[in-house]
Amino acid sequence: MTPLILVFPGMDALATEMAGLLGAETAAVDLHRFPDGESLVTLPDTMTGRNVIILTTLRDPDPLALPLRFTAATARELGAARVGLVAPYLAYMRQDTRFAPGQAVTAPLFARYLEDSFDWLVTADPHLHRIPSLGRLFGIPAIRVQSAPLIADWISREVPDAVILGPDSESQQWVAEVARMAGRPFEVLSKVRSGDRNVQVSVPESEALTQGTPVILDDIASSGRTMIRAIERLAAAGTRPPVCVVIHAVFAAGAHDEILAAGAARVITTNSIPHPSNAISLAEPLAANCIQAMSGMVGKPTGQTSRSPNMPTTEPET
Repeated sequence: MTPLILVFPGMDALATEMAGLLGAETAAVDLHRFPDGESLVTLPDTMTGRNVIILTTLRDPDPLALPLRFTAATARELGAARVGLVAPYLAYMRQDTRFAPGQAVTAPLFARYLEDSFDWLVTADPHLHRIPSLGRLFGIPAIRVQSAPLIADWISREVPDAVILGPDSESQQWVAEVARMAGRPFEVLSKVRSGDRNVQVSVPESEALTQGTPVILDDIASSGRTMIRAIERLAAAGTRPPVCVVIHAVFAAGAHDEILAAGAARVITTNSIPHPSNAISLAEPLAANCIQAMSGMVGKPTGQTSRSPNMPTTEPET
C-alpha cells in the first residue's frame, strides 16, 4: 500500500522530494490555532492500513509538540498501520546533562515524549556531544542520517580550494571526516563560551588558511556568535572571506543576517530546517532510511535508555 507523508507547515519542498523517492503520497497537516492558543489538527481520512510518515522540523518545538502528538494519535485512530516521525532537526538534544543544580535534563525527557507517539524516528545529525547514540535516548528504532557525505560533495563542487574549519574540539572527528571525503585539509578552532551570546574564538596559525578559502562547518547555528567570532578572527589573520556551512539553520534573532554582515562570503545550510540558505538536500538519505524503518529492518535500540545521564558538566552549545 502506498505510504502517506503527512506534512507539517513549511516542509512541502522536502516532502515533495521524499515522496518522489518513496513512491509516496503527501497530504498537509491542517493546523488551526484558536484565539486561546489551543490547536486543532485535521487530517485526511485516507490512511487505513497505511504506513504514515509525519514530516516536520522541530526548530520551534514548543508550539509543535502537542500538535505533533495529536497528529500521531489521530492517524492511528483513522487506521494507520504504523506511524513514523521524520524530524530532520531534532530539538532538545543540547540539554543532555544538568549544567546547574535544579535544571531539567530535557534530552531524555523529550525523547520519552516522542517515543510514546511513534513507532520509529528518522533524524539528521542530532546534537549528541555527550550522549553516544540515539539508542541511549529512545526505546523505539531511531535512525541518524549523516549529512557529512552530502556536505563533502557540495564543498568539492563549490569550493575546490577549501580549508575546512571546525568550530571547537568536539567537532574534530566530524570535521576530519568531511575533510577526508572532500580531499581537503582541515583545522579546528578553539572556543570558550561564557553565555548564550558570549563566545571567544581563536584561529590556529596555518599557512593553508591564507592559501585557500576557509569553510567553517557547524552542526547548529543558533545565535551565530561562534561563526561571527570566527569570521572576525579570520579577517584579522588576512584570509579570504569564509564560506559558512551549517547543518541545522536555527538562526535565532537575525543570526543569518549578522553572519553575512560579519563578512561571510556565503552561508549554506541543509534543508533540515526550511530557510532561504538551504542548498544541500537531505531528501535521499531520509527517504532511504524511511524505507528501512517501514520495512522493519531497524531493530529496537539496545542498551539502557538514558533517563538520568551521568555525564561531565560542560557548557551547552548554542
